[in-house]
Amino acid sequence: MKNPILLVEDDVVFSKMLSRFLERNGYDVIGCYTLEEAEKNLSPAIKMIFTDLRLPDGDGINFLKQVKGKFPNLPVVVMTSYAEVSTAVEAMKLGAFDYISKPFQQEDVLSVIKNAQNTELSTAKVEVIKEKATSQTKTDHSSPAKMVKAPKVTEENPFIEGISPASKKLSKFVSLVAPTDMSVLIMGESGTGKEMVAKLIHLKSERRNKPFIAVDCGAVPKEIASSEFFGHVKGSFTGAITDKKGHFEEANGGTIFLDEVGNLSYENQIQLLRALQERRIKPIGSSKEIEVDIRVLAATNEDLLEAVNKGDFREDLYHRLNEFAIKVPSLSERKDDLMIFASYFLEIANEKLHKNVQGFTERAVQKMLNYNWGGNLRELSNVVKRATLLTTTDYISENELPDFVMSETRHFPTERFSFSTKENERELIIGALHETNNNKTEAAKLLGFTRKTLYNKLKAYNIEEF
Repeated sequence: MKNPILLVEDDVVFSKMLSRFLERNGYDVIGCYTLEEAEKNLSPAIKMIFTDLRLPDGDGINFLKQVKGKFPNLPVVVMTSYAEVSTAVEAMKLGAFDYISKPFQQEDVLSVIKNAQNTELSTAKVEVIKEKATSQTKTDHSSPAKMVKAPKVTEENPFIEGISPASKKLSKFVSLVAPTDMSVLIMGESGTGKEMVAKLIHLKSERRNKPFIAVDCGAVPKEIASSEFFGHVKGSFTGAITDKKGHFEEANGGTIFLDEVGNLSYENQIQLLRALQERRIKPIGSSKEIEVDIRVLAATNEDLLEAVNKGDFREDLYHRLNEFAIKVPSLSERKDDLMIFASYFLEIANEKLHKNVQGFTERAVQKMLNYNWGGNLRELSNVVKRATLLTTTDYISENELPDFVMSETRHFPTERFSFSTKENERELIIGALHETNNNKTEAAKLLGFTRKTLYNKLKAYNIEEF
């Protein structure tokens, strides 16, 4: 064997992935899953050792001691997900050549091998690794995760602008259309923050010092919609005991926001269209028309164009509302922003519940990032508030997360999937199938595939049933 490397790693999938990579780079690999196997394969022919610190039948520190007792000059690289300074320094003091924390990149592996080949062991390495370990983020899943502080929300800026490409595109569109008087159709799934986008458009417009009136069209019965939108005079119908201003008159000079506009009845759509075209309204029971100067923002989680094609929504009203369209991305489209929003919702929860929770553990963050968040920001807000109430410590752990969040996340550490995913897709698929007991639906979820895509890949890689 040429330059054999002894790899001691109990994670079968990860071990195979790393072995394949090393072999492609010209190294022979002897893979061992236990310390017992490693001890049997330990010989003068071995040129280098990669060992995990936590193994089924012992720990890597004891194995390191054994290796150094027999082969003092044999380079040993310690691999671990538990990036603690004390552990790193202990390993280095016992003679480990280097320390590498999972997940790591291909370049990290090749670099440490090259260094081992070109560098003599010295006591100075301990201080180098100590500095390295000190600067690393702890990956102990029970330890606090680093939090991205959410920007301060004010009345002037009620919207958290994320860092993801989707969020940056959204912010760009808002900034472009806000100074105009164009009608804007805001589209997006339920819970994505469409009303917040509408408020932001209003606050960035010249109407910012005028009223912003939000109307939930889905909550307005069609029988009283005319009264709600345009008002009525006393005595115009049973129960009209006083004059009442409608939403349009209340919004005069400012902005009216029509949330879930697709829920309006066809009759109410006609009335709304007339008001938008003429910029005049007539309260029920009045003979006098009132001129209104308003900007219209509308939102929907439905496909209005499809509703138009079906005859459920007026095409002329659709075009009147859709002078400019903005799509608010779902939370799954902006996962880079998730913990920013979580930090913001934590601040709100702390204030409302009179608590002082500092953040989330690494494990909790991992679970939250893996969850789908079909309810978007609204669901995230509710989960964070609930977890804040339940926790008795300074940090929210996975124990405070609801079962539905836990059940739809990966059941194995994500570290194993961060190493050369593209080049080792077959191993990843096999690992996911093992993890889910050959449940194709669950395996597809873990891998981020559709079920159809998974079956296509099973065929392409000639992966048989287990």
